[in-house]
Amino acid sequence: MSETTTSATTEGASEEPVLRGETLTKQFGGLTAVDAVDFRIDPGEIVALIGPNGAGKSTLFNCVTGTMTPDAGRVYLDGEDVTDWPEHRIAKVGLARTFQQTRIFGQMSVVENILVSGRAEHGVGATMRRPAASAHEAADDLLEYVGLDGLRDVRAGRLSFGQQKLLEFAMALMAEPRILLMDEPAGGINPSMIERLLSYIRDANEERETTIFLIEHDMDFVMEIADRIYVLAHGQKIADGTPEQIQNDERVLDAYLGRE
Repeated sequence: MSETTTSATTEGASEEPVLRGETLTKQFGGLTAVDAVDFRIDPGEIVALIGPNGAGKSTLFNCVTGTMTPDAGRVYLDGEDVTDWPEHRIAKVGLARTFQQTRIFGQMSVVENILVSGRAEHGVGATMRRPAASAHEAADDLLEYVGLDGLRDVRAGRLSFGQQKLLEFAMALMAEPRILLMDEPAGGINPSMIERLLSYIRDANEERETTIFLIEHDMDFVMEIADRIYVLAHGQKIADGTPEQIQNDERVLDAYLGRE
């Protein structure tokens, strides 16, 4: 995030958050995967969610996106209670998501993936109609933006895993979301691709005004890009703060980051 945006967010902390969770709880049998977690994501922020494997991070994302319904607590998107909404309805009003294991249409071309993602909110019938010229232009712009324009007609399943991550990122941006949730964007890709992805995420945040909420295990990635960080352990929020605060938090050092 730019210095200007950071200042504006800090000064406007009382404004309605883009996304807010209140005492979110999700249980599976006798296991409490998410335990009364509160969070807020303000407009223009990049916020990271970290924690050990099994901490409840992906379950929290699933409760936010409508993939799962929480057993207790509420989810608010732009101030509206979306807790019980289905996934497609939440997506339609401005929330997009990418996944740890990419979800692309492998038998379709790269550009067809972009075009379909842009029309998903209009139902199955819309996907059968020819996309408007403006949609093709937007798709081509996004493919150029993530450096996949030379592969626009290649079958998406033939892309490398890193290229598929970039394609899924572009697919999410095609819907022009208010907030984008990203599940381990740096996972499984090489260092040079990670640097490219860092640049694209920053640009999406600053130039496209997309608020970002991401799960990530790569701490260098998190510390470089996040404005704020939430930390989960055993389903509970144990800390939140700036990267500097998190790096020096005793609870986080004990539970996750480890000590020298």
